[in-house]
Amino acid sequence: MTFDAILTFLGNYWISIASILALVLLSGFFSGSETALTATSKSRMHTLGNNGEVRAGIVTHLIERRDRLIGALLIGNTIVNILAGSLMTSLFLDVFGDSGVAIATLVTSAIVVVFSEVLPKSWAIAGPDRFALAVAPMVRLFVLVVGPVSAAVNWLVRAILAFFGVRLSSEVSMLTAHEELRGAVDYLHKEGSVVKADRDRLGGVLDLGELEVSDIMVHRVAMRAINADDPVDINVRIILDSPYTRMPIWRGSTDNIIGVLHAKDLLRAMADVDSDASKIDIVKLSQKPWFVPDTTNLKDQLNAFLRRKGHFAIVVDEYGEVQGLVTLEDILEEIVGDISDEYDLDMQGVRQEADGSMVVDGSVPIRDLNRALEWNLPDEEATTIAGLVIHESKSIPDERQAFTFYGKRFIVMKRERNRITKLRIRPAAEDDI
Repeated sequence: MTFDAILTFLGNYWISIASILALVLLSGFFSGSETALTATSKSRMHTLGNNGEVRAGIVTHLIERRDRLIGALLIGNTIVNILAGSLMTSLFLDVFGDSGVAIATLVTSAIVVVFSEVLPKSWAIAGPDRFALAVAPMVRLFVLVVGPVSAAVNWLVRAILAFFGVRLSSEVSMLTAHEELRGAVDYLHKEGSVVKADRDRLGGVLDLGELEVSDIMVHRVAMRAINADDPVDINVRIILDSPYTRMPIWRGSTDNIIGVLHAKDLLRAMADVDSDASKIDIVKLSQKPWFVPDTTNLKDQLNAFLRRKGHFAIVVDEYGEVQGLVTLEDILEEIVGDISDEYDLDMQGVRQEADGSMVVDGSVPIRDLNRALEWNLPDEEATTIAGLVIHESKSIPDERQAFTFYGKRFIVMKRERNRITKLRIRPAAEDDI
């Protein structure tokens, strides 16, 4: 085709060519807008809106009704693609005759795929927030015009799906806000944008509402307490030698907690009587104990600690029997990890052996192992690693008995009465299964 022929072709069909180009641009606009507005970050838009970005409010308003938004954009995109295809077919029929249909189909498909789908969507996904802000005012006007049609189409689609037993809800998300946030944090951690420590802290905050006090409390078998009827000098020595600042006081039986003594109150009293322990009544120095149910979730218990300005509570079951104790520090450790100071004992109870296996005390919480070692052992049915072995084996194992579950080999190393006190854990081999 000569240059004169090209000029003649353009002069005869310039309206059709210009219309096709405009329709391809519109199709790209709709495709890119759909991608950007469905991928944009709500939290980022909220932040930008608070900082005075007016368009962020428009984006937020649009994505609140995603079904209406996407329906309108799909309607616009479908209309312009059909029009572009029709004009292209008409143009090529005039130029190439009957073979123009096949040529128009190939050319239209190539143009739509490259310039109306892949290119604008790739551009939009590279910066969805920026793209969404740029197109939001124009999309809002289009949705206002086409919105009623989109609503009618959505209603028709829902009616058809309902006929086949499929129910759609535009109001309820399949994931809760916590699950969406947790998924985002895990994804960013895998990408390297969030370090493990930050992921664990954020996960700890999200878990507070799902965990109960019984999951983190110091169990009664490990709880330190003093007998009010013991000699005062013995109790004073126990308190001063303890790494803890608060100590429960019982009388008659360990289920009868009558007070909680703070070491600072004891030291003040000792100073007032020139360190003569015989002149001290530790029961009068103690504070009234605070009892909380073992089913209280950690979020409520944390709020209760903050509201009462307290740090220490005795945990009881539904029958009023003492199950253990919980402190504010215990809850904070669920968020920030282990909090240790120079007076803390080494209570981790985990030791790595030369062969790569782990020797673990039976009282170590499953959640602590999962957090420290990146394991995924379930903690719904048991709190400690010993409890998990007993639950899975449906028995109280003997020493040197071994079990394999959840991809780990558990070997009972030590048992005292009915308690598993030490385990060896290693990855399960093929011959273990």
